[in-house]
Amino acid sequence: MWKIAIGFVIFAAVALYMLSKGGDIDMGGEKHGEPAHTAPAAATPAATPASKP
Repeated sequence: MWKIAIGFVIFAAVALYMLSKGGDIDMGGEKHGEPAHTAPAAATPAATPASKP
């Protein structure tokens, strides 16, 4: 029985570590009325690339 408890503690610690290192993670659930994902802005090139000789 104690092995199950130790395994759960280790699993929970690994899960919390991975979630903390994951970046922008929203654990709030479903958001009604909002888009699920925001599309990144289209990249506009600063200058046209020079033609290669």
